Amino acid sequence: MTQTLTPPPAAAPLAPAPASRPRRSTNVRRRLEIALFTGPALIVFLGFVILPVVLAAVYSFFNWNGLGPLERFIGIDNYVRALNDPVFLRAIGNNFTIVVASLLVQGPLAIGVALLLNRRMRGRSIFRALIFVPYVLAEVIAGLSWKLLLSPRGGINAVLEQVGLGELAQPWLANPDIALGVMFLILTWKYVGFAILLMLAGLQGVPQELQEAAAIDGASWWQTQWRITLPLLAPTIRIWAFLSVIGSLQLFDMVWVTTKGGPVGATNTMAVYMLQNGQGAPGYGSAIAVILFVISLVVALVFQRTVMRRDLAGALTSGEGR
Repeated sequence: MTQTLTPPPAAAPLAPAPASRPRRSTNVRRRLEIALFTGPALIVFLGFVILPVVLAAVYSFFNWNGLGPLERFIGIDNYVRALNDPVFLRAIGNNFTIVVASLLVQGPLAIGVALLLNRRMRGRSIFRALIFVPYVLAEVIAGLSWKLLLSPRGGINAVLEQVGLGELAQPWLANPDIALGVMFLILTWKYVGFAILLMLAGLQGVPQELQEAAAIDGASWWQTQWRITLPLLAPTIRIWAFLSVIGSLQLFDMVWVTTKGGPVGATNTMAVYMLQNGQGAPGYGSAIAVILFVISLVVALVFQRTVMRRDLAGALTSGEGR
């Protein structure tokens, strides 16, 4: 008897897989989301930052009085006039003097106070608040207060006379020999609180385990701070230094309220000089603004490429694998 083999039933056709979402539509949606969230901020940035810089660069090539259309093109005469003015050159020197003094004085002072306030002590919260109070005061209030205190008949000279040191009393802000130094002390009083607060925030990221291990190994408190705390605090220090440099180059409000650049230009800065000489001559004032912008930009780029190179290398990502 012969057995007949029957073929197996044919397999049912597989249902077509759902079409995958096109990659192109995903990219379009992502770009639309980016444009939706960044568009308003980008418009504000272009309108209030980039456009004024471009207009200032254009106005700097004209002898313009601020009224009516631009008429007389004078090329780079405004820049030549500014760079040949000894008052403006002195203002540039004052800015860089404040930059160097801030890094050498305010930085170590802020680090020392932050290390002290980072330890457990009674009244630590009160000390932190008191140190930060000057920074939150408006520049106008702080500047006028110091102007009154340092006047010839102000509180500082009155105190010196009361304690028998009347021979030290003098017009602190009217003496060209000491006016810049006094101005720097005022700036230190005003802004060192921000540096201290920044250092305290950086100290919170230093692991306590490392300090405890160093103490167990016999390291003193100073050795622990020098070998462990300060190296780990270095990124915070570099960020503060960058902010301090840019702020010192663009310094205006405290100087304008307190001395208006006087006496005889002893406390002048680039921003104060720009306001003084740009009134009635927007073309020349625009040239000063462009010079200030270029100096700040070059210093910022050099600082980022050298001092902050390691921080930026760790922060930047290529975006691959997204």
